[in-house]
Amino acid sequence: MRHIITATVEDASGVLNRITGLLARRSFNIESITVGKTTEEGISKITFVVDLDSANSAEQLIKQLNKQIHVLKVNDITHQDIVARELALIKVKTSKSSRAEIQSLIEPFRTRILDVARNSITIEVTGGLSKVDALINLVKPFGIIEVSRTGLTAFVRDTSSK
Repeated sequence: MRHIITATVEDASGVLNRITGLLARRSFNIESITVGKTTEEGISKITFVVDLDSANSAEQLIKQLNKQIHVLKVNDITHQDIVARELALIKVKTSKSSRAEIQSLIEPFRTRILDVARNSITIEVTGGLSKVDALINLVKPFGIIEVSRTGLTAFVRDTSSK
């Protein structure tokens, strides 16, 4: 089962290497990983998606991650109400005749065209994994030249009443 795990870590050299090394030693495949600074000085947040075979594996992984130096907090947010997004850049083959068709197809996905060349366009899409996958599948028949995906980033939705 796919798990979404977040780790709040000190912004120090080698932290990411230790975390990915831990996952590799236990033969867990990281589907995606994102890292970025938080609003707090010297603190970063890592979001990774990993396929685990059981809830026990997730629990063990979280315990191991919490033991790592510079790791402050680890959460499995898989079953929580979360906000999650991924960014993808997709370079698609175009011709004079296909360009307008592609633009009309991608418009409902609230994409942006970042670059236009004679034989290609580069599309930016942000959204959930299924939205990004759907757009890639939609433009695939035109010929995808290149795709670059950031991986999922997420946090728990604030459910407190206002």
